[in-house]
Amino acid sequence: MDHGINPWRQLARRTPYRNPWLTVWEDDVIRPDGALGIYGIVHFAHRAVGVVPLDEAGRVLLVGQWRYTLGAWSWEIPEGGARPEEDPLEAARRELAEETGYTARSWDELVRAHLSNSVTDEDSIVWLARGLEQGVPSPEGTEQLELRWADFDEALAMCHDGRITDALTILGLQRMALDARRPAR
Repeated sequence: MDHGINPWRQLARRTPYRNPWLTVWEDDVIRPDGALGIYGIVHFAHRAVGVVPLDEAGRVLLVGQWRYTLGAWSWEIPEGGARPEEDPLEAARRELAEETGYTARSWDELVRAHLSNSVTDEDSIVWLARGLEQGVPSPEGTEQLELRWADFDEALAMCHDGRITDALTILGLQRMALDARRPAR
């Protein structure tokens, strides 16, 4: 199989829904098996950015909030969206400051990922932020946030036992667990 050849053929595209944050496309396609079909794609206007804020004691700063889409409380790293014209690292800095009040002296990219590539083209970047300095949070009107410091191993355990289900958080913490940047035990 030649991995450089696209076996799908797009015949037409409709846009059944659009808002400032996302667009839904419905494509008429010829599938890899040659049959006619449709394919739905959710296109996000922004790139997802996340931050693992790590202090000198090896603790991770988590943000808790009610997630409307899930109808449930969610613990996660600070995260948000980078506008197309915005540098993703600057967006991550902005999200950390807005949601937690913290700034960081040191930033390292941890991981890049596509979050659900069977239905969306959304891509993401997660950074590790160290050298934290406390400030005053300024969350958006859609955010009612609670901050919580968790030891790195506890935050990782929260990913394993289902207390954390957010994809960016799991990706960032798992990458750190495999990485030399992990806090010493």
